[in-house]
Amino acid sequence: MSGHSMWASIKHKKGIVDSKRGKLFTKLARAVTVAAKEGGGDIEGNPSLALAVQKARDASMPKDNIERAIAKGTGAGADAATLETMLYEGYGPGGVALLIEAVTDNRNRTGADVRHALSKANGALGEPGSVAYNFDKKGVIVVDGERYSEDDLLVAIDAGAEDIAREDGEPWEIVTEPSDLTAVRAALDEAGIEIENAEVTQRPKVLVPVDEDTAAKLLRLIDALEDNDDVDAVHANFDVDAEVLERLMSAS
Repeated sequence: MSGHSMWASIKHKKGIVDSKRGKLFTKLARAVTVAAKEGGGDIEGNPSLALAVQKARDASMPKDNIERAIAKGTGAGADAATLETMLYEGYGPGGVALLIEAVTDNRNRTGADVRHALSKANGALGEPGSVAYNFDKKGVIVVDGERYSEDDLLVAIDAGAEDIAREDGEPWEIVTEPSDLTAVRAALDEAGIEIENAEVTQRPKVLVPVDEDTAAKLLRLIDALEDNDDVDAVHANFDVDAEVLERLMSAS
């Protein structure tokens, strides 16, 4: 999920990861398989695969699992050809824009599941292009805001990062083009900077303010969508007070 207080969202995701690690590994393996299928099994020559593999490693997926997923994508598995990436666009409570990324072997099933989840939450599935213009696809690296200064992170700019910023009391967010994320992360690793999280995400261009009740409904909808085996990530453009978001996430 992407919106106000991204770090709060990340902490919420980490809780989900801990409780649903088996499901997470399945989703990560499918993402690796699709990346290998679309761009080949050479990590050095396939940036999408490199990102998918790094994400799997960050989640502590065993090396054997990753290697099997790559092999499946390059032809060792008969079911690789049936997997495809899908991007659904829709609206949630409060008119909030939603981008829903999925990896599926049955687009009709996944589309119906996404439509049902949105409808149940008084949302709606939109037409292609109806929501995507509200977002920019970017790489985002999160670094401890208390442990490191801006000067410590200038190596990221040298490596191609677009921006380094943080809100009071929040970690640093280093923003890159998706294709530069791997190089910027490597530069930070080499400088001894500990990375809390790194991923390619859809960053909203404009945020829609919502109240606490609407935010609670949105979080329930996002959790329901992300609980679907085919859904890889959900991005939203809502804005709510950081303390309210933390409280709602702690209660979920």
